[in-house]
Amino acid sequence: MNFFKRNKKENKTDALVYPAPSSSSNHPFQTLYDYSPLTRTEIELYSSLREAVPIIDAAIEKTVRLIGNFEVRAEDANATASLNDFLSSVYCSGGAYGIYSFITTYLNELLTYGQAVGEIVLSGDNSTVSALYNASLKDVTIKANGSPLNLKVVLNDSSLAEPVCQNLIIPTLLNPEPGTVRGTSIMRGLPYVSGILLKIFNSVGTNWERVGNVRFAVTYRPDSSSPTVTKKQAQQIADEWSAAMRSSEVCDFVSVGDVNVKVIGADNQILDCDVPVKHLLEQILSKLGIPPFMLGISWSTSERMSSQQSDILTSELEHYRALLTPVIVKICKTFLRLNGFNDKVKVRWDLINLQDEVELSQARLNNAQAAQIERGVSSQ
Repeated sequence: MNFFKRNKKENKTDALVYPAPSSSSNHPFQTLYDYSPLTRTEIELYSSLREAVPIIDAAIEKTVRLIGNFEVRAEDANATASLNDFLSSVYCSGGAYGIYSFITTYLNELLTYGQAVGEIVLSGDNSTVSALYNASLKDVTIKANGSPLNLKVVLNDSSLAEPVCQNLIIPTLLNPEPGTVRGTSIMRGLPYVSGILLKIFNSVGTNWERVGNVRFAVTYRPDSSSPTVTKKQAQQIADEWSAAMRSSEVCDFVSVGDVNVKVIGADNQILDCDVPVKHLLEQILSKLGIPPFMLGISWSTSERMSSQQSDILTSELEHYRALLTPVIVKICKTFLRLNGFNDKVKVRWDLINLQDEVELSQARLNNAQAAQIERGVSSQ
């Protein structure tokens, strides 16, 4: 039995109309649609998500910059001077210098992937700290060393030697799930919402490409001519129309017979995307914790609401500072011990912005005025 034998009737005449392949699957960020909650794919997923949705990348970069700077003090003045000189000149990954570069990269990894790994690199004779290294999460894995309370960093490449001194490696997990050693990215929950947003953007780009670059549908209604003559006439019309479209000069198309020319898609109305895009961006920004006005989005003109959003952002930044402080303390203690100083050190962060300082000053003024009034009333 010949199941694959084609019907002879299909080969009698050549078809004049062929279906065009759909471009709905040609999405530039197809990884977002193939998402599966596996640890191995999350790194590629979140990297692709930041590249695909610029507002997510801008929000994370803004959060990292708003974390502010800090100063470190030891008990001994000489130790403080030596420590500050080390922190300002220590070599970091990517040819940068200064612990601030290390901390910003560390926080960027922590927010994006939910975990970050750094390493304190000692000199050749192990006498001092020579560099700070931000490890790529593609090369290492954080595991439990006998207990979830004890973390261990291992290399993914089994051909390489495992790190000997785990005390020089600094792993940090962001909001780990109970009983696990796996951090939670702040972008968790955004792949689905971002996928819908990218569908809208991709559709808008496709529609505008079609509308901006006008395409025509030329319909020829032949008379009672033979099929062979009709095909030749249709081919001639197609060739002349293509030549007129490719010409750099304005050309008129003249034809004999019943020929109808229409613009493809001219009668269709493009859907309004403002409302769904706004709803999706609200979901994204609420998850990232960044006020819209800090990204140039004006959704509300209420000064009171902007102040409340700033307070919420301040609490988020304080939480991230609490995660970074042990990292800074460990680096400083390692340096002080290797150089023969007392390892007691304190980290003091700068105020997040000037508005906080003004509000604190106003609060102290109000308390002083209230206390003065109370003293005046009690004396009477």
